[in-house]
Formats: sequence, C-alpha cells, structure tokens
Amino acid sequence: MSRIGFKPVSIPSGVSFEIKDGVATVKGAKGEVSVRIPSDVSVEAKDGVVHVAPIIKEDGGKQSFENHGTTTALLLNAVKGVAEGFKKELEVFGTGYRCQMKGQAVSMFLGYSHTIEVNPVGKYTKISCPDETHILVEGCDKQEVGQTAALIYDSHRPDVYGNKGVHFKGQHLIKKVGKRAATTATAGAKK
Repeated sequence: MSRIGFKPVSIPSGVSFEIKDGVATVKGAKGEVSVRIPSDVSVEAKDGVVHVAPIIKEDGGKQSFENHGTTTALLLNAVKGVAEGFKKELEVFGTGYRCQMKGQAVSMFLGYSHTIEVNPVGKYTKISCPDETHILVEGCDKQEVGQTAALIYDSHRPDVYGNKGVHFKGQHLIKKVGKRAATTATAGAKK
C-alpha cells in the first residue's frame, strides 16, 4: 500500500488544476505541466486540494495501487514545478574546458576537435551559463530538467583519473590513482 498515494496534493494560489480526457493539466507562473491519469486511478479536485484514489478491480488491484502512488508523486512534482520550479547545476572541469550560450542552447568546448551543443528538452526548460565553468538548467517539468541535465552530463562524463569533464554540483567523485603513482608507491615499498 502506497503512503505517498494517500497524501493530498494541495494547490497553492496562482496555480490552476484541470482534468480533461484522462490528462491533468497544472498551470502556474513557471509554466504548464500535463500528467496522464491511468484508467485504474481516480482523481478529484475539491477546495484547492486534489485527492487520488485507486480503483480496485476484480484481479486484486495491485497495479492500481502502484499507479496510485506514482500518479500522486507526479501531481506533487507538477504542482511544485509550476509554483517554484526545478533546477540542476553542473560544473565543467578541465584545462581549456568551457561553456557559453549560443541562442537557447549551450555550446561546450570539452577537449574534442569540435564543440558540443545541447538544446533544452521541453518548452519551459531553459539553460543558462553564469560563468564559463557553470551551467544551470531550470524549468517546471522535473523530467525535462533532469533529461536536459543528463544530456549535458553525457557530453563528457568525469574522468576517474583527472576529474576532467562535466559533473553535477556536489557530486562525489572517486578519483583513481594513475599507473605511474601506483608503480612508484609499490617500488618505494620494496626497498
């Protein structure tokens, strides 16, 4: 049984909630997010609060309870996204590695013979570069913000030997010892 599923979704002021043809649309100051409602889940909006309940069928309704929790979590994220927004910060490390804005896309120099450009995923997602080594991805849809940040991250994942590349701010990186350092350490131990 999902505990998240029974959590009521409160709608703050300035946010509108509408259900039509099995799709819940949440609109706010930051943008608009649509959430598909499965057929085995019922959604009711009353007095600024949305309640989600599973529709139990003859087969026991295990899938309806799973969809119940997922739908509630998606609606909570949609309301939070249009009211406050989501953001992910990335850092670029390496000699000569830098990033800059080119229209709405970010253009990165990451040690390759060519520049890499990443466009934002989704209508309400935007990318910005406060300086040459930081990238900020913001938007109202949590999935689109995460997808855009993942595309930027995948353009050059961090190197385990030198930590060069793109990584999320605050990400813990385990740095490996290079071959030269490992051989010198073992040679010094043999003497």
